Amino acid sequence: MRPGLSFGGLNVQLWVGLGNPGGQYALHRHNVGFMALDAMAEVHGFGPEAKKFQGLLREGRIGRDKVLLLKPQTFMNDSGRSVAAALRFYKLELDALTVFHDELDLAPFKIKVKQGGGTAGHNGLRSIDAHLGKEFRRVRIGIGHPGHKDRVTGHVLGNFAKAEMDPLADMLGAIAAEAPWLAAGDPTRFMNDVALRLAPD
Repeated sequence: MRPGLSFGGLNVQLWVGLGNPGGQYALHRHNVGFMALDAMAEVHGFGPEAKKFQGLLREGRIGRDKVLLLKPQTFMNDSGRSVAAALRFYKLELDALTVFHDELDLAPFKIKVKQGGGTAGHNGLRSIDAHLGKEFRRVRIGIGHPGHKDRVTGHVLGNFAKAEMDPLADMLGAIAAEAPWLAAGDPTRFMNDVALRLAPD
């Protein structure tokens, strides 16, 4: 089933990356959702960013679909306001929404796609849930768990380590390259092909 709404013959989807605005946060693990959107925009030749819906919006095509890439600029805890405004403006339902976010409970650079579910303490997801409900698609990007709850905040709001930069770039490239499967409504193929690209030789 292809997500989104047919609009003028094109299927339209809203893909949201979660993160915090500002250069000081750019390499934080919490900002990997922003990084994923930037990689897809570059690979698929999206237009320039425009300030809309309290966020930065880019328009383009992935596969046969029109995709809107939104990076809320409200800070993580209030992401839902930006996402809800964009969905309302384009008259899209929740099945058109995909959210890319960091996931503590996945090993670093592992990718899982999930429909609906809980927030696992993620404030960006919690905000979207509060504004729109839970039944949207999530692309969970693993950042690993530091091992103790007292270290979680420093881990999430810390930069990726130098040793992680190459695997991070590889993962972002794989997400961008396989994004057409996600747009086409085949998350299983998307996950499998991303994993294949990232498998050691």
